Amino acid sequence: MYEIKLTIIQLSQWLYPWIGEIAMAIMATILVIYGETVNRLFKRQISGLHFIFRTILFILLCTFGYGALLIYVTPMLAKLLASMGMIYLGPLVLGVFIALGVIAEKKNRI
Repeated sequence: MYEIKLTIIQLSQWLYPWIGEIAMAIMATILVIYGETVNRLFKRQISGLHFIFRTILFILLCTFGYGALLIYVTPMLAKLLASMGMIYLGPLVLGVFIALGVIAEKKNRI
């Protein structure tokens, strides 16, 4: 049991310096999986507007909406991951990416 715990802690220690990149990868993956759904809902809401306004609003959604999400939520997610104990960080990161992979598969993104 001690060896398993030590291996998990070593994995977490290896991941820890890369927390920011891991958080960015998680956020980017979430945006890829759910971006089409958000775009479809947004398109439905603005479908009655003129082409120029729809285009401007879509650009604003993509640049400021998705960009702001990545810029502001990623550091919060990184802080959350960093606050996890070393015994939990490695399994949590692996579990999140496995869960995102399963969700992507169910949404036919893979």
